[in-house]
Amino acid sequence: MTLRRTALSGSALLALSLAVGGLGAVASPLRPDRLPLGPADLSESRVISTLQPGVTLTKITRGQVGPGSTWTVEVAIPSSSPDPDAPATALSDKAGADAAAAKLKAAGLEARVEDVPTPRLADAGGGSLGWRVRLGAFATKAEADVVRTKVIAAGLSGSSIYTGWDGEPDDVSGSTGPWQVQVLTIDPKKFRGRLDASYGLDLEARETTSTLATLTGATAAVNAGFFVLDPKAGAPGDPAGVAVYDGRLVSEPTAGRPALVIGARGTSVERFRWRGEVRGHGRPLPLDGLNRVPGLIRNCGGTTDDLPTAKPLHDVTCTDADELIAYDAAYGVATPSGPGAEAIVDRRGVVTAIRPTTRGGAIPEGGRTVQATGQQVAGLLAAAKVGKRLEIKASLIDARGHTVRLDRRTTIVNGGPELVRDGRINATPKADGMAPADNPNFYYGWAHKRNPRTIAGVDGQGRTVLITADGRGVGSLGLGIGEAAAVAKSFGLREAINLDGGGSTTMVANGKVLNTPSDATGERPVGDALVITPR
Repeated sequence: MTLRRTALSGSALLALSLAVGGLGAVASPLRPDRLPLGPADLSESRVISTLQPGVTLTKITRGQVGPGSTWTVEVAIPSSSPDPDAPATALSDKAGADAAAAKLKAAGLEARVEDVPTPRLADAGGGSLGWRVRLGAFATKAEADVVRTKVIAAGLSGSSIYTGWDGEPDDVSGSTGPWQVQVLTIDPKKFRGRLDASYGLDLEARETTSTLATLTGATAAVNAGFFVLDPKAGAPGDPAGVAVYDGRLVSEPTAGRPALVIGARGTSVERFRWRGEVRGHGRPLPLDGLNRVPGLIRNCGGTTDDLPTAKPLHDVTCTDADELIAYDAAYGVATPSGPGAEAIVDRRGVVTAIRPTTRGGAIPEGGRTVQATGQQVAGLLAAAKVGKRLEIKASLIDARGHTVRLDRRTTIVNGGPELVRDGRINATPKADGMAPADNPNFYYGWAHKRNPRTIAGVDGQGRTVLITADGRGVGSLGLGIGEAAAVAKSFGLREAINLDGGGSTTMVANGKVLNTPSDATGERPVGDALVITPR
């Protein structure tokens, strides 16, 4: 393993990046001027190592804790809606924020009402998100918690937060870091291993990224796509969007959302839809999904009869009482149980049994099953006949309307939003369902504020770059979506996508977790991971 340490300001780092081209293995293959985070003159240190031929790891620390970042109490502002169950929110209109501040003042607490400007992205942001109410500027969380107790006593609620996590421009927030960023670069000219994805033993069970790295013998790994976490939203671990492993499509796309594609021809970011159907006796039946619990569409983006929408809507579970879902052995030991019907198909495509009134049971080795709910039950029972063939077809459709050819080298994991397109920043949270027009509070917490992020893309030389940024801590602030796009571009990425982040963000190398996952319980079990394995 080669190793080099640097600790440089922005200008010195640029000079080194231009000079190290002749230093062989110790030279960074990335060569950005600096991370585009905080003031330009922040110090930045890097540790660069080679994990295996063609795979480079760069660990970056930028900036330091500054006086501009403090602890404060952010108030949950009561809703002005006539609905008595409407929740309090961090953002409100000016009148709602003023009313909350006045209530606190009557209780002897001095609060400030702040406008929240948000950076302009390709299809979202710009202007003001709304108004928030905050109290105090404290050196420690414990001091903020004391004031939070007084806010609760005054009849409101709130959270103790660190202002360094705000996503406002740095001239507003005054944050100087620090940021902890880890970067894996895979150079196809030197790399003789394999980069693909693994979900472990089955889709419906979650494993940590480090466990998936161990199971696959990976030199390094990062967490990958969005997945179901809450059993109320489906089967925990199930990809919440498109997933292709070893050339097999096992989860349908969230309509039109971007995904990371890895194949024999390199890495790219593409947008997909899909087409699925069941052919048996009578007319073909359209499939609603693959390997998921019927009726629950995590992140939405399904069919036109889904409620409340057929468009992508992040962290929302759409519903559909009438669905046709196909399963294979990737799903798990048994299919979901419940009312409906299910046809069992062997490896030759022949129906061996039908469950006419209830769903759930074993998936035959090498075979598949099809489940129907609601009004789809009659159609499945008419199409499936024991001893007859039942053909199950599913294919991906690219943005040009062409059917995508998959082979055993094809890996696709879901994500969003897109961050970079054709070498230019192109963050698209609105198109990808992360900027709902009726819920600025979601955008505030998910896209605007700094969070742990996992980023993937490809640079102009065809190198795949995988990036994790720690967040939700004083020791690393995290990235807003705009900052994530800027970081991706700083590494020369021509195409880049945001993968799952938050507590899922994890990077592993040589059996060790390199970053600091943000969940209080430590490393989070995830749906799948991108794994780098030797030849």
